[in-house]
Amino acid sequence: MRFDIRIILAALVAAVALAAGAYELGRRSGVPGPAAPPVESAIKLPAAHRAQPGAAPATPPAGQYTHFRVGAKNVKDIFADEDAVWVGFSGGIIRYDLKTGGHRAFDTTSGLMSNGVFHVSRLGGRIAVGTYGGGMSLFDAATEKWENFNIPDGLGDAFVYDILETSWGDVWIATWSGANRVKQGALRDPAKWELFTVESTKGGLPNDWVYGLAEGKNGEVWFATEGGLARYKDGKWSNWTHAQGLGADYEKVKDAIKFKNDPGQYSSHHAQQKVEQGLEDVTVAYNPNYIVSLLVDRRDGAVWAGTWGGGLARFDGEAFTSYTTAEGLPSNHIFMLYQDPEGEIWAGGSDGLALMAKGAIRRFTTENGLFSNNVFSMAVDRNGDVWVGSFGGIARLAPTLLR
Repeated sequence: MRFDIRIILAALVAAVALAAGAYELGRRSGVPGPAAPPVESAIKLPAAHRAQPGAAPATPPAGQYTHFRVGAKNVKDIFADEDAVWVGFSGGIIRYDLKTGGHRAFDTTSGLMSNGVFHVSRLGGRIAVGTYGGGMSLFDAATEKWENFNIPDGLGDAFVYDILETSWGDVWIATWSGANRVKQGALRDPAKWELFTVESTKGGLPNDWVYGLAEGKNGEVWFATEGGLARYKDGKWSNWTHAQGLGADYEKVKDAIKFKNDPGQYSSHHAQQKVEQGLEDVTVAYNPNYIVSLLVDRRDGAVWAGTWGGGLARFDGEAFTSYTTAEGLPSNHIFMLYQDPEGEIWAGGSDGLALMAKGAIRRFTTENGLFSNNVFSMAVDRNGDVWVGSFGGIARLAPTLLR
């Protein structure tokens, strides 16, 4: 049952992406062209900046970008460390050295339990990786050893979508079958592991598929689920759904939704979800309760939730404000949220990248240097360069290109 849902979600994403070749970390630099190039040509220099026969090599002017190709795979997460950028995609992990420009790949032959990577971050001094079907893996760069955690160790499920280490030391893990809490991060102590599900929280957690985690400003933890937004604070659960304002109404977004395949026609799970959420008449990819991305604004504590077809929602603790294509978003399917070092909020979706700043929304696409308009991940490295992960590859952009 769960397996077919993942196939459907992958197919929906692939339906709006262009195919690319086999894996390689190919790299080219240039400047954005006047039109959005297809994926296969995106790794080449725009025609205006290619060297002509018999001429000296062309030098791209200021504001260049670099494209890295990873083949027909999704770049699901990017983590910028002090000296490196870690790229998690559906073929493993790539570590890009910011000092040397060299790169190294990690996969199941290196110690990962699965090549499908959904999450990359740092946990207790090690690189933490959430995988599709392989649980959670931790990499110690000093010893070059991996430590893996899976269902026998206490994980709710082998599919891990997010990992959060709170400021007070607890570790939360978002899985397909609930959310784990490991008190004080004691991963090797089975007594410290807990699993929260719809059943164990008596509905406080609205859905067992937990897709994202974020720490609030007042000691709470927020959860993105397939059935709404949840909060855990002082041992108590609260949740919000479309009935309380989460996500835009169907009538507002239906004409802008490009995904026309209804998952409920292929998956009994999604068919049941539609009935439970009153979406029986919806025939496109729309579920405002399904939160794909989550972020807590470190400036004011507001919660941002990217939904599956219902646009982007901002929750100030009392009410929701919705943003959709009608307000200027590139799309109503928001796959990624990121807050840059300056505090600005970025939203990536199925048709580009958006900057939510100064009361306005600015959109960026392949015309601005993105590798592809399907945006799944983003990070800013120590040099200020912006890394954007898409289907098929990554764009490394000078910050001036996106301002």
